[in-house]
Amino acid sequence: MTTTGRPRVSTTAVSVTRPATQHRRRTLLIIGLVTAIGVAIAVLPGHRGWFDIGVYHGAVRHWADGGQLYEWVTWNQYGFTYPPFAALVMLPVAALPWHPAIAANLTLTVVAASFLLHLLVGPVARRAGWPRWHTFALAACLFAALNPVRDTVSFGQVNLLLMALVYVDLWLLERRHRLAGVGIGLAAAIKLTPAVFVAYLLVTRRWRAAATATLTTAVATLLAAVVAPNATRTYFTEALWDTGRVGKLEYVSNQSLLGLVARLDPAHPDRLLWLCLVAAALAFWWHQVRRAAGDERLGFAFTGVLGVLVSPVSWVHHLVWLVPGLIVLVGATLPWPSTRPVERWRLRVGVAGYAVLSSGVVWIFANGSSGPHGFLGGNAYLLVAVAMLLLPISGATGRRTPDGMSAQSG
Repeated sequence: MTTTGRPRVSTTAVSVTRPATQHRRRTLLIIGLVTAIGVAIAVLPGHRGWFDIGVYHGAVRHWADGGQLYEWVTWNQYGFTYPPFAALVMLPVAALPWHPAIAANLTLTVVAASFLLHLLVGPVARRAGWPRWHTFALAACLFAALNPVRDTVSFGQVNLLLMALVYVDLWLLERRHRLAGVGIGLAAAIKLTPAVFVAYLLVTRRWRAAATATLTTAVATLLAAVVAPNATRTYFTEALWDTGRVGKLEYVSNQSLLGLVARLDPAHPDRLLWLCLVAAALAFWWHQVRRAAGDERLGFAFTGVLGVLVSPVSWVHHLVWLVPGLIVLVGATLPWPSTRPVERWRLRVGVAGYAVLSSGVVWIFANGSSGPHGFLGGNAYLLVAVAMLLLPISGATGRRTPDGMSAQSG
């Protein structure tokens, strides 16, 4: 007993109890989030019925049975829109029955998402001193709640698989590996839009990686041309230029700059205005990438945002390319709580952007987006992407290449 008559409290017991209590609270938080998000996804409208994997499965099977790859269409006239190399890659899944094909797509998507979260969130957790398991679980919950992620899964899309291929090159570039560029090259051969990362490699003077990516795309495309010459000819002379194959440009799901322009005047979209907006986006991107010299994660994040903006069609599920930018924003606000106004401002922008991308607000305007509220609501995801491209967040991730000079090195 002390002189005051109070029992002595063991500091060892307190130090042991506190981490156990924190672990329990974090675990309960994760369980609660998993339950809430799972119920919301199951109950709320928005499931897409595996539509896109149905297109892949049907078209590639039709082609494997001797039909023409780009002639096969669904009941509502949607057909295969990717290069022939993508059909070659999809042959194993197309050979499966319908439900096993869905299971295979889900499995590959989960693997790709896990790789991406481990690669992107891991360094942020280490910098902040957050527990690794709880941080990964929390990030996975927040990731699953995003509207682009929900759509990617329920459509049976390949967006996350392509992202994983591209971000393999981020991992290789940070280690100055000679194979850097192969992932981007394969992704661009499967779908053209990841080719924007070749532009990033060129702007940052990653000559070897840019050459590797270009050569990989060329070899994969030539392989498809040898195996499927008719499909290759049809794709590059007809299907590639037929924008009607992918849907209406003005549809609210198209959150690209051309989608915005098309919604302003669906009958006669102003192509000159679109080209001016694309030129402005390219200029801002070039400026941001140069400012981020040596920070590959920041450069990749900005390039993913650029791809969404300048692609003629960026459906909502394509906006998974904005996720790395959100993670970069989190890294730019550390340590918490921040005493710097600019970091608090970044955190507010990041939270607001995440809330918008999780909300599904654009679908409220699926049947019309007239008036100021319609313009803002119908282009909400696009406006988040624009804000992310304009944010001054250079040097935010703390992940620089060994020489710190990627913009000048080869």
